[in-house]
This record gives sequence, C-alpha cells and structure tokens, in this order.
Amino acid sequence: MTTLEIDTGYGPARAELHCAEEGTAVLMLGHGAGGGIGAKDLVAVTRAVQAIGVHVALVEQPYRVAGRRAPAPANQLDSAWLTVADDLAERFDGLPLVFGGRSSGARVACRTASAGQAVAVLCLAFPEHPPGRPEKSRQDELDAVEVPTLVVQGERDPFGRPAAGPHHEIVVLDGDHTLTADLDGVSRAASEWLTRVLRLFS
Repeated sequence: MTTLEIDTGYGPARAELHCAEEGTAVLMLGHGAGGGIGAKDLVAVTRAVQAIGVHVALVEQPYRVAGRRAPAPANQLDSAWLTVADDLAERFDGLPLVFGGRSSGARVACRTASAGQAVAVLCLAFPEHPPGRPEKSRQDELDAVEVPTLVVQGERDPFGRPAAGPHHEIVVLDGDHTLTADLDGVSRAASEWLTRVLRLFS
C-alpha cells in the first residue's frame, strides 16, 4: 500500500493505493459524508477487485484530511476529486479509470464521471434522497451518467432506492445504508460487474 498526498484547490487530498499485480484498470473510491475510507464496504470492494487485477485508490477528501467532520460543498468535493483523478491518470498512464464511492462519494463519482472521462461508475449505497424526504430526489445525478454504472443498495436503506435506467443497473442486498449485512454480496456484485465492464477495454 502507498499513500499519496495530492494538492487540490481546497487543500491536500489523500489517495491510498492498493495495487494489483497486473493491473488492467484503476478504481477510485470515495468515502461517505461523515465516514472515512475505512468503511467496511469500501475495504471489501478494494480486496475483491484487487484480486481480479484492478488497482484501487481510496480517496480521502481535503476536508477529512484537514480533520473536519462536516463535508465540503459539492463543487469543492467534485473539483478536488477531479484533481486526484488527473494525478492518477498520469500515474497509471493509459489505464481506464473507474469512478466510485459510497453514499456522498457515489454522488461525487456520478457528477464528475463525464468531466473525468471515467469508463464506468460504481455506487455503493447511493443516497437517492435524504431520509424521510423522497421529494428531494437525486435521481438526476445518476441518470446523467452515460457510462456503465452499478448501484449496490441495501433493501432497508433509509436514503431510498434509485430507479434503474438505460446505463445503470441496481443490485439490492440485505441490509441498510452501511451495506455491512452482506459484504460478500457487495464484493461479488462489484467484482463480477467490473470483470464484465472491463472486457470492453482489454
């Protein structure tokens, strides 16, 4: 494992690299609003996709690196994420980039997929709406993504469940927003989907 510190317009971000032996792509994973890169589902996915030959970068946003708990505004999160993506694209010259993350990190991945030239997007526990506020839907962020997208969602997630669409598929597992009830299922869904998607680039 290697830890990089990458300067962004909003302070340094960190990327924890978990490299595969013969990496064919790079999966960037962002954390949730109040959590870090040690979330169990992020760790499980990291191990699973490393095993199928995908490098993983667990990305820590500048507000977390600075020790703040409250998340930065969306434009700052997106800008910092794209700066890290540019750095990794240079570092892993020519390898396809897959954007991903859990909760807030999944929203960042969706919003930046086009600008960052991601070939696919992996969403863990996409927060479809704030708990109890279904009228505040964020479905448009998901629908705007034009590359293959997988959403892994807990069936009892208080943040709701997004609708499937032409570019994205939904896998519903036992559990809530943490996705910890079926980590094997999370790992399997992510690695099987990535294997299928990355065949297009091999």
